[in-house]
Amino acid sequence: MAKEQNFFLPFTTKEAKEHHTPAWLRTRADSRFMLYKTNAKSLLAISALISWLLLLVYVLLTAESTLAGTDAPRFALPFFRNLLIVIFIVSVFLFQRLQTETLKGMDFIGYLWNLFSKAGVTAYLSVALYLVYRVYNNYADVKSSLLLHLVYQVNFALLVLFLAKAFYIWRQLLLYHKNKFLQIAWDWFELLLAATLLLTLFNFDYTNYVFLPLLALMGFYILFLCTNMKWVAYLTFNNKSRSLVLLGAVLLSCYIFVRFFLNTSERTDLVIDYSGVGFLLLAMMFVTMYTLAAFLVSLFSLPTSSVFEQKSEDLLNFQRLSLSIQQGQSEAQVYDMLFESTIKASDANAAWFEVIRNSEPQTTHLLNIQEPQINSIRHLLKAYNINNLDYINNNLGRNPGFRGLALPWKSVAILPLKTAKHLSGVLYLLKDVEGGFDQETVNVLRTFTSQTTLTIENLRLVNESLQNERYKEELKIATQVQESLIPKTFPTDSWFEISTHSVAAKEVGGDFYDFLQLSESRIAIIIGDVSGKGISAAFHMAQMKGIFHGLMQQDMAPSEFMKQANSALSRCLERTSFITSSLYIIDYRMKGFMFARAGHCHTLYYNSMMDDVFYFSTEGLGLGIIRDNRNYAGHIREMYYDYNPGDVMVIYTDGIIEARNAQNDEYGEERLQHMLKETYHLEAEDIKYAIINDLNDFTGPGNIYDDQTLLVIKFKPTQPNT
Repeated sequence: MAKEQNFFLPFTTKEAKEHHTPAWLRTRADSRFMLYKTNAKSLLAISALISWLLLLVYVLLTAESTLAGTDAPRFALPFFRNLLIVIFIVSVFLFQRLQTETLKGMDFIGYLWNLFSKAGVTAYLSVALYLVYRVYNNYADVKSSLLLHLVYQVNFALLVLFLAKAFYIWRQLLLYHKNKFLQIAWDWFELLLAATLLLTLFNFDYTNYVFLPLLALMGFYILFLCTNMKWVAYLTFNNKSRSLVLLGAVLLSCYIFVRFFLNTSERTDLVIDYSGVGFLLLAMMFVTMYTLAAFLVSLFSLPTSSVFEQKSEDLLNFQRLSLSIQQGQSEAQVYDMLFESTIKASDANAAWFEVIRNSEPQTTHLLNIQEPQINSIRHLLKAYNINNLDYINNNLGRNPGFRGLALPWKSVAILPLKTAKHLSGVLYLLKDVEGGFDQETVNVLRTFTSQTTLTIENLRLVNESLQNERYKEELKIATQVQESLIPKTFPTDSWFEISTHSVAAKEVGGDFYDFLQLSESRIAIIIGDVSGKGISAAFHMAQMKGIFHGLMQQDMAPSEFMKQANSALSRCLERTSFITSSLYIIDYRMKGFMFARAGHCHTLYYNSMMDDVFYFSTEGLGLGIIRDNRNYAGHIREMYYDYNPGDVMVIYTDGIIEARNAQNDEYGEERLQHMLKETYHLEAEDIKYAIINDLNDFTGPGNIYDDQTLLVIKFKPTQPNT
């Protein structure tokens, strides 16, 4: 899988990297870059600390001289004082800029929590410090000017820390899904804001009547920037509720700081009044206005979430691609659908698509790009040995080759449609901003191309089968589709082991299972059974696979997945068809799993701590039975369970427990439960074989009336390295 690169030469996937750069050289370059950032942050932290300490010494000496009635210290020059203020502000802001650049992805609640926990709490520390000062003055009956200046200086440092952290976290969110105009607008805002430090350096009064109109214009500029908060649309209902609490706490932090410094500015014995620093005023104005705007947008958009409309559109496109064979569409129609869907999903400014025929590319689709530009890009990619590879580059401007082409685009995504043996085509997407293809967008695009590749392969296989014995060849195709949809291996780790078994009663079955790695510590596992058999069941499996991967990109809860999947399937399943399913999300760090079932077989479980084997009894109704999603939501329940090392979970379809012997007796849940009691101490693979062997002994060899699928998961003891 390709990774985003920021180097001068374009690196592609692992395959291309091996042709160009040795692993030790890439590691060395990454290490140097990380060392540079670490050293830069250390220097900025030292600079901030030293400048603040010198400023504190200056303030205390000046205050003491004033109290003693003597002249101020000789070094007490306004320029020296203002220089220390500017150095401290710049050091803290640049430090937070480097610190915030490590925050990436779509965990917007994580951004807000980071803002509150590492910046917002400074306001509450400020309140606590001021209360201690007031209590000391009241009980000691001593009014210490030096202590006041010490408290004032500490609060100044806390204010700058708060503003710097909030400023750059809001920058990250404001520029989410940015365009070229927004990037330029933000760059000018930072430049103008930095220029106000010159006013402080040269002791310019920002309340001067000449500067006040400029201050008003900056206020309107900030108001415009506050209209850019696309990230709010990606918050779910629960996350919006949490964000309102965090945003409210940050707003309170802004109020605390403003109230403190406005009240303190009325004191005539202050050596320095920081309320007169124009930079801090504008930064506080931006932070407060953006926080308030985010709070109001989150509040008023709480009942709705436009992101689900986009996700629903992507999901429908997945379904359209998977239904292409059943609807008798041609390859050209599928490519039209792919080109249109990927442009909408990525918001690309330019694109083209090439169909590979006789090993030669033929351009079939164009958007905002000319053939000479395509030829120049092809020539450069060929020179870099990037030929039909999965490749993402979000920094074309840093590459001398692309820069030499003088093209208006800054990001490119190249997505080939290929299997292990065949290359169908290549999709090229271009955007005019850096960082245009974030990880979420790339995941959606790759899902589109994977689904298209599968559809194209199936179309070609179907067309070939029509030339021979139609019925037999169609069954072969459906079998191949089914086999390609079911994973052959599961990820292995030190915290669990899994063994699978699946066999169809006929050439094509309706059972399926799949998995998706949600993070390093979380995996989603789904099992299901499509009503009916044959080719229609296989294609419904393809639809369910697309729905699973499309929805779980959002990392939603199992019960929410069932509701969304039911809504999607209700549009395409025949009235007489339905799908039973169970979805499990296992989190080894939390040592637990949550699951929901939609009419599927009950989960069999062995608890090692209680030494007990039992079935989880939870409610659930098959997908597609109730087409009204509001009514369906009441039939789904979610359950969370903490597992222990040595626990065993057995997941299966009804072909296991409903298997019959010659006397027409069912294998049954009790016999399956008995087998787990006898074999729970074995490895997952051995437990599976013991159950299957017992099942075959019961039914007799080859006596299969329904599809049989079995998954055995055994949780291991925690390893030292996990």
